[in-house]
Amino acid sequence: MIQITLKDGSSKSYPKGITVFEVAKDISEGLARIVVAGEVDGQLTDLRAELDKDCKLNLLTFDSPAGKHAYWHTASHIMAQAVLRLFPSAKLAIGPAIDTGFYYDFDIDRAFTPEDLAAIENEIKKIIKEDIPVERFSLPRAEALELMKDEPYKIELINDLPEDAEISFYKQGDFTDLCAGPHLLSTGKIKVIKLMQLAGAYWRGDEKNKMLQRIYGIAFPKASLLDEHLKMIEEAEKRDHRRLGKELDLFSFNEEVGPGLVLWHPKGARIRMRIEDFWRKQHAKNGYDIVYTPHIGRGQLWETSGHLDFYRDGMYSAMDVDGQDFFAKPMNCPFHIAIYNSKLHSYRDLPYRWAELGTVYRYEKSGALHGLLRVRGFTQDDAHLFCAPEQMPDEIRRVLRFCLYMLNEFGFENYKIYVSTKPKDKFVGDESMWEDATKALKDAVEAEGLECDIDEGGGAFYGPKIDIKIKDALNREWQCSTIQFDFNEPERFDMTYIASDGSRKRPYMIHRALLGSIERFFGVLVEHYAGAFPVWLAPVQVKLLPILDKHHDYADKVAEKLREHDIDVEIDSRNEKIGFKIREARLEKVPYILVIGDKEVESNSVAVRSRKEGELGAIEVDAFVERIVEEVRTRAR
Repeated sequence: MIQITLKDGSSKSYPKGITVFEVAKDISEGLARIVVAGEVDGQLTDLRAELDKDCKLNLLTFDSPAGKHAYWHTASHIMAQAVLRLFPSAKLAIGPAIDTGFYYDFDIDRAFTPEDLAAIENEIKKIIKEDIPVERFSLPRAEALELMKDEPYKIELINDLPEDAEISFYKQGDFTDLCAGPHLLSTGKIKVIKLMQLAGAYWRGDEKNKMLQRIYGIAFPKASLLDEHLKMIEEAEKRDHRRLGKELDLFSFNEEVGPGLVLWHPKGARIRMRIEDFWRKQHAKNGYDIVYTPHIGRGQLWETSGHLDFYRDGMYSAMDVDGQDFFAKPMNCPFHIAIYNSKLHSYRDLPYRWAELGTVYRYEKSGALHGLLRVRGFTQDDAHLFCAPEQMPDEIRRVLRFCLYMLNEFGFENYKIYVSTKPKDKFVGDESMWEDATKALKDAVEAEGLECDIDEGGGAFYGPKIDIKIKDALNREWQCSTIQFDFNEPERFDMTYIASDGSRKRPYMIHRALLGSIERFFGVLVEHYAGAFPVWLAPVQVKLLPILDKHHDYADKVAEKLREHDIDVEIDSRNEKIGFKIREARLEKVPYILVIGDKEVESNSVAVRSRKEGELGAIEVDAFVERIVEEVRTRAR
């Protein structure tokens, strides 16, 4: 008998060799109907996997991220099977589950059409109805190559596997695929699949390789969940920052300038300025000093930092300056360290908190670029903290509080916190350092009364980290904030301080980004608010609409009074009907529209239309100024 400990802490004895599915069935028939995969001692596994020793078992349903992965991976195989039934000459590449569903890449001698997608969906429904058992098996390398002899992409994948790797397959009726799994027990366990779009994709993401055809899809255990998902996609399209950026005249890209390089238009720049002004003010309040550093650095700097070893593919090519290689900076940290190393430091000086809105440049493949969310030049909301070991726990807590405060002020009140631990393979520092640093991160989260998930092995090679994923108005998760511990660079750059006993010691170094990339954060803000920014962030906070030419002088006086209080105002002085002007101002998502006619001039007032509250009627000018200034001051949403 073996002892199996379940997620709730309860423990049961079972015969050796019992499967994950049989354990679920023993617990309840209801659980057996919805379980999709298992997690054995933290490792994702099949329902058909046999348990032969004491272990911890987590039974996963579709509601869990890993459960969705197994569900969508099975759906990708069903789609591939349907494609091969309809297009037998198609060659299979890869078909993984992704965060938004699944895809499969095919090599076929004709382009898929929307009509083809409809036919594939019909064939998928047949395969689901057939409820074909899904079987797992493994083969020696020679037999695996023989089985896949007509699939050149699978042959390449097999040849790239380590010599001692298990080569596993999944079979469902007439379809067999090279795959590590896990998968559901049968095709009938999938209830509804929707094919979403077609795209091109280079084999292995390499532009030198052949362009394949990719089909994206999504699957759910209930039709109602699919309906909700499609509505969410429709709403997400309305909020797409790329579309809104153009409609609201916030930013653009230009191929002559270069892909992934953002051009900030005046209105977008105003919002960015408000973000950065608030950022600077809050950093001053929280004991940070602002620094500025160059945009390029000599090659030797990046050799010392390790970027040329670990991050070379993400850096732009070297430029020759006086016979030496210089690189556009992908990170700010080596420059902050150079400031630290410019003089001696005492333990009495620590901690240092140095922040910079530092613009960095990273090479992203053209296929990975996505509006403001993935660019090649961006400004990092960056800071580095240098502290004595005994100061680290308090500094981590301080950063965590600051981070959550900043996110909350921008309207992000829902988030999830992850603590990432030591990678299994490549890492620096000894075990005790990792344990102390990881414990400090966990303790900081718990001390603030917060919960976190553990991302085993998800730390950077140079130290553990806290990642905070915010949730927007559509409940989508975005990775922005990170707090990272670093054992690597203090050693590489020989950073020291004079301790209280007169000895030289290494400071601890903490990398920290609260908002992340300003470009990415801006894109998330646009989608979160659907372009309707709160007053304190809006590029145009008030739009003045004089009805007739004779009202223009009064409108100028109102605008001047508002500008004296740093309110951004525009006057629509065009010779257009007032209804037309109002409609256009609404499309621009201006928080306040002030209409000015004879009555308003006579009573020293403005007719106020609030984007949020609707018609507010006539308000005396000074009273309106007081109202909007208070909204800006309190960052009302």
